[in-house]
Amino acid sequence: METNVQKWGNSLAVRIPRPFAAEIGIEEGSAVDVVVEDGGIVVRPRRALRLKLETLLAGVNARNAHRESDLGPAAGRETW
Repeated sequence: METNVQKWGNSLAVRIPRPFAAEIGIEEGSAVDVVVEDGGIVVRPRRALRLKLETLLAGVNARNAHRESDLGPAAGRETW
């Protein structure tokens, strides 16, 4: 699909046609990465990291583990 580059403030802008946006799952306000590759501009949707608890816990070791903290006496109906 051919389109035109337009001025937007001090920058340039290209409109993304609705079918293209829908195909890659972006909408107004979506975060994207814009990179130059092989003499062209590539726009990719930025996907949220999907971390698993097991993956995060695997990175905990003796050097980066926090010690327990005393938060004081119970303030409600907690059981200690």
